[in-house]
Amino acid sequence: MNHELKTLPKSQVELTISVLPEEYRKHLETAADRLSTRTAVKGFRPGKVPYDVMKKEVGEVNILNEALERIIQESFYQAVAAEKLDTVGMPKIEIIKLAPGNNVEYKATVALIPVVKLADLSKIKVEKKSKPVTDEQIKEVIENLRKMQAKEVAKEGIATEADIVLLDMDMTLDNVPVEGGQAKSYKVYLSEDHYIPGFNKELIGAKKGEEKKFPISFPTTHYQKHLAGKKVEATVKVKDVLERQLPELDEEFCRKLGQESLEKLNDLLRTNLTNEANRKADEQAEIQMLDKIIAGSVFNEIPDVLIDAERKKMYYELTRDLEKHGVSVEQYLDDIKKTQEEMFKDFSEQAEKRAKAALVSRQVAIDEKIEVEEKEIDGEIALMESMYKDDNEYLENIKKPEVRDTIRGVVRNRKVIQTLWKKVIGEDKSITN
Repeated sequence: MNHELKTLPKSQVELTISVLPEEYRKHLETAADRLSTRTAVKGFRPGKVPYDVMKKEVGEVNILNEALERIIQESFYQAVAAEKLDTVGMPKIEIIKLAPGNNVEYKATVALIPVVKLADLSKIKVEKKSKPVTDEQIKEVIENLRKMQAKEVAKEGIATEADIVLLDMDMTLDNVPVEGGQAKSYKVYLSEDHYIPGFNKELIGAKKGEEKKFPISFPTTHYQKHLAGKKVEATVKVKDVLERQLPELDEEFCRKLGQESLEKLNDLLRTNLTNEANRKADEQAEIQMLDKIIAGSVFNEIPDVLIDAERKKMYYELTRDLEKHGVSVEQYLDDIKKTQEEMFKDFSEQAEKRAKAALVSRQVAIDEKIEVEEKEIDGEIALMESMYKDDNEYLENIKKPEVRDTIRGVVRNRKVIQTLWKKVIGEDKSITN
């Protein structure tokens, strides 16, 4: 087998490969055996037809076509190994010559994992900034917990900022009913911001049985683009004014929340808020750390295949998030007035940044000789099995080799972050998520 290597832009190479007939003979014989299982040949059982008989029966060209994929697969990887190339994605194949008894010649264009020269980590410093929890934050959480247990009781008189108004609503735009702008027995909490700014303020002072009509403007950032920034006419009929009666801040209230006393409740909330503040500080420090490393590193051109892979991941993540909120991708695209192609284009900058972060992680693992042992993967799988022990489909999926490879990557990235955290932030960090 002979091959020639040509370097192309965007971290790609072109391999021109020529495979001799004697080198691909074994693949012809295997291909003939496969064809014989699908071809009825008089006097022979399926799968038991000699090569020369199959050649006469179906033609050597058809046998060569059947063998081609494996000829290319073997020779391509031999050439890649010989050149010590770190390829990514599937190669694009162009056949140059394909004739029985002759060399099989083709061109394979494939992307390479870009060379990365990491920033000097000793010169990058990031400070983790975690704000202490204040008494006011704890009081705010307790007040919200009281509101969650509040009783809503009908009251006489006008609505104040602390009340709830129960109403029937109808919105029109240029005297045409707004889609989704009609509601019966709709609750408006006057102390909380409404999705249409100022809507709740219009209801302060209203009373039961009153009808009101007022103009109101949708925010320019509203997800329904045909309403964004538009002024509509709102007609409401107040069915009731409700007063929120909050529970007393006593031991009974604390017991309902699983705590013996107000002191214990305060301690629990302070711990939870501190943990959340630390988590957010960790996230911000990690983002800042990776941003600085990426900015200080030098990358060869990023091949399109890596950026496209990240765009697809971003699209999947968006789809999954929308589904959680009961919104389809089609509806979302219609609301933002963009096609899928336009949205993919918008993803480009962030996708390139994510690709660079993955390349940085890989290079750190190489430079720091970070390895993942099989027992570590086994431990991750055992944890997953215990969490999803009743989901047979999930349990079968995690046995697949590709899932094991994915877990290996997750564990490796986790170790990389631990290493970077120590070098850049100067702390030991145990990452379990």
